[in-house]
Amino acid sequence: MVFKSNSDFVFHDSCGFEAGSAEEFENMMKFISERVHATKLEDRIHAIWYCIPMDDPSRTFQRSEEKFFSECDTGQVPVVAIFTKFEALRPFAYGEIKKEIKRLSADERSQRISQRVEELFSRTGVWDRLCDAKNRARPKCHIRLENMNKSNVNCNALLETTTLALDDEELRLCLMSTQQSNTELCIKCAVGTLVERAHRLLGPIQMDYKVYQFDIAKWFPHLKVIQRLIRSDNALE
Repeated sequence: MVFKSNSDFVFHDSCGFEAGSAEEFENMMKFISERVHATKLEDRIHAIWYCIPMDDPSRTFQRSEEKFFSECDTGQVPVVAIFTKFEALRPFAYGEIKKEIKRLSADERSQRISQRVEELFSRTGVWDRLCDAKNRARPKCHIRLENMNKSNVNCNALLETTTLALDDEELRLCLMSTQQSNTELCIKCAVGTLVERAHRLLGPIQMDYKVYQFDIAKWFPHLKVIQRLIRSDNALE
């Protein structure tokens, strides 16, 4: 898939090989192997999104996941595990504890349901299985996507995760060139890249990332996005 607004931003869709034949799976593996080892930049793939739907917590790690991560040669290309439909875990969580939370306030019920969602996700064991040391391919990071069918939802978190998963600074800059209007994402990736560079040069250091981020963001006083950026980080702590 190629976007008309930016022909350099190219996606290759496997079209759900998990439901296909062995031949389709082999074709997918051959395509990835050829592209991750291609010598020309325009012929390579630079990141792999592997989507796992969470609408059935009993079936999060199937034969397709096992085959891909145990057999596929992804070279140095980062794999980002994307847990889609993550909001679908909430009804399962509610069903398990609805009697316990009956007399609680709305805020307390929501908090308890969120806690049970985390427990449900942990019980699936899917992240541990994806990161198994025996796997040929392992995800570098993961992200949860919720309510992506709604009109007011964007892919900023996915773009941020993907950008920071790239090991090559030039590739990060190439991806950021497609996001010129997303100032918040550009600042976050700039900070993340500079912090990583400092760690490589100086070794592990103790740092308050919120303060460090604000020290850079404060130089952009004309941008209202600064405060949203800081609040976003607070929410992640």
